[in-house]
Amino acid sequence: MFMKKPQHRIFDYQPRFYDPSNDDEEKKKRKLGFRAYRRQSKKRGSLIMTVLIFILVLLAIYLLNR
Repeated sequence: MFMKKPQHRIFDYQPRFYDPSNDDEEKKKRKLGFRAYRRQSKKRGSLIMTVLIFILVLLAIYLLNR
């Protein structure tokens, strides 16, 4: 009664269609290995973060037992 009624949402959807020329470009990118390079950099960053956290935990344990 005192509140607004919810309105219907309106979406401006533009469908994507298959484009064979883009498909050829994607195959070339995969062949060159661009996606694999990105994955490796993410794994390396998470590995570094994991090692840093592990070192901080060990340092905290060492300082608390002193």
